[in-house]
Amino acid sequence: MIRVVLPHHLRTLARVGDEVSLELNGSPTVRSILDALEAKYPMLQGTIRDHGTLKRRPMVRFFVCGEDLSHASPETPLPEAIVNGSEPFFIMGAIAGG
Repeated sequence: MIRVVLPHHLRTLARVGDEVSLELNGSPTVRSILDALEAKYPMLQGTIRDHGTLKRRPMVRFFVCGEDLSHASPETPLPEAIVNGSEPFFIMGAIAGG
């Protein structure tokens, strides 16, 4: 079971708590997590990735075990800590401004 932590505005949109659990079919990658998340919560389609290109939206970041995977390939295999559920996959809104 994969654990995913969503930012507040996406939790509100999906009407979920702090964390959601996902079952994956296949290898755990950023793409497979996002595919499963959008399948379970269709209202999130287009909020994390572009509808057409499926590229990450510019102000969204992905963190895994303290590491920013936002610019990594969507096919990057995820660490065992994510796969076994001991660590969550974080989706965060980037902070901008100055």
